[in-house]
Amino acid sequence: MTSWVDYLAAVTIPSFLAFIPLYGLCKRVDVFASFIEGATEGLTLAARTIPYVVAIFVAIGIFRASGALDILAGLLRPALDPLGLPGEILPLAIVRPLSGSGSFALMAELLERFGPDSYIGRLASTMQASTDTTFYVLSLYFGSVGILSTRHAVPVGLTADIAGFVASALAVKLFFGY
Repeated sequence: MTSWVDYLAAVTIPSFLAFIPLYGLCKRVDVFASFIEGATEGLTLAARTIPYVVAIFVAIGIFRASGALDILAGLLRPALDPLGLPGEILPLAIVRPLSGSGSFALMAELLERFGPDSYIGRLASTMQASTDTTFYVLSLYFGSVGILSTRHAVPVGLTADIAGFVASALAVKLFFGY
């Protein structure tokens, strides 16, 4: 069984990559021109979205370097301790809606400090996997198509993040017995 699965895995992607141009040729589509057109649109989209991405990363850097992240974590600690979200995890919960790479760095610090099998390590890993970078996603998607008013997207995204954080704590307690 394993050798059959390995063979299938090794053949699937090359077959798919060969199928696309052959299908285009059968349909009499200029495959290369279509590819170049798509690549041009992709570069144009990237050029339009880069300012939004840079703005998010600069804001996160300022937020962390100024100490505001630690102050906010201290203010939220009394409300979140009863939910099973310890103070050490709060910077991750605050940065996660803003930046995937920033939250990943915080998670790596927590794993190094407390270990991957600790409550905080498992909670950090679960939070990282069960939530999204709400502001990054919104700035990228809305910015790429020129939408200036996000309307209900921010409150809904943040509500989903909070639900993900609380559900992460419940899942870690339930599945790992903390």
